[in-house]
Amino acid sequence: MSLSRLSLACTALLMPFAAHAAEPVTPAPEMPAEETFTAEQINAAAFDGAEIKADARDALAIRVQVLLDGQDFSPGVIDGYMGDNVAKALAAYEQANGLQADGKLDAEVWARLSADAAPVVGTYTITDEDLKGPFVSEIPADYAEMAKMKHLSFTGADEMLAERFHMDIKLMTLLNPDADWSKAGTKIMVAALRQRPDVGKAATVTVSRATASLRALGADGKLLAFFPVTVGSDSLPSPTGTHKVKVIVHNPDYSYRPDVNFKQGENTKAMQIPPGPNGPVGSVWIGLDKPTYGIHGTAEPSPVGKHFSHGCARLTNWDAETLAGMVEPGVTVSFED
Repeated sequence: MSLSRLSLACTALLMPFAAHAAEPVTPAPEMPAEETFTAEQINAAAFDGAEIKADARDALAIRVQVLLDGQDFSPGVIDGYMGDNVAKALAAYEQANGLQADGKLDAEVWARLSADAAPVVGTYTITDEDLKGPFVSEIPADYAEMAKMKHLSFTGADEMLAERFHMDIKLMTLLNPDADWSKAGTKIMVAALRQRPDVGKAATVTVSRATASLRALGADGKLLAFFPVTVGSDSLPSPTGTHKVKVIVHNPDYSYRPDVNFKQGENTKAMQIPPGPNGPVGSVWIGLDKPTYGIHGTAEPSPVGKHFSHGCARLTNWDAETLAGMVEPGVTVSFED
């Protein structure tokens, strides 16, 4: 079997951390229009001691997310919220820099982060090359319909560019309300991503279910990189103990085998699902020596670290690609509670 043909225990389906009892449906209140920001507001945002609310987008939160992303302390998707993934990335950054690892933005950690004073958002011009695709009109939820497709591509230039710049597509469209995503020459505001540091190869990877996080460590135990991760649930858990990286596959396809792994919908027959960034395992697969389990990308970056998988460790596509460049077959992967 080709290395690009994977049969996995995990799936792209998402399960929230907590289930809630059904409640009567009431009409949702009319929501106020979301505040947007100029590039000048975001680039000038600075910590003044005030707490950033986690339930509203904030210019400083965008700046913090871009700065953390550039240091391989990933906040996951850049969405403008000072949420749990940002707090976890901050705690890891603080730990690596000898600060109190409480996950809170304070004057000391801000002084270190803001030493990088370059703009965190800038202007990008959509090119003819960007518009070539290939794109697909939609990604079906049903695996049998996915299997009929040639490639699980992006659904448009907006989704492709959001992923390229590590951004939540809702934030990207909020910052660019008048953008024509189908026209070359359109100028858009995007995250000014940094050239991530060359921290060398990882000797060990740890996946924590308790914190929904993944850490890459050097041979000396130094923390090289941190990523939020989606892990398995109690009923469909991730592996336990210590394993080894067995194979790394870019642009993987997916072998659905309901008799071995799980049953998706009404699909009872094995099938081959084509590759693509919107596929069940995203743009890269890091397979483990435990059959059908691995670390991989995802079609939906926003829920990473906030939901459960069917057993595998799921990262954003860009974080999975960064990790794939740091590991090689034989690297130890430890799963912790």
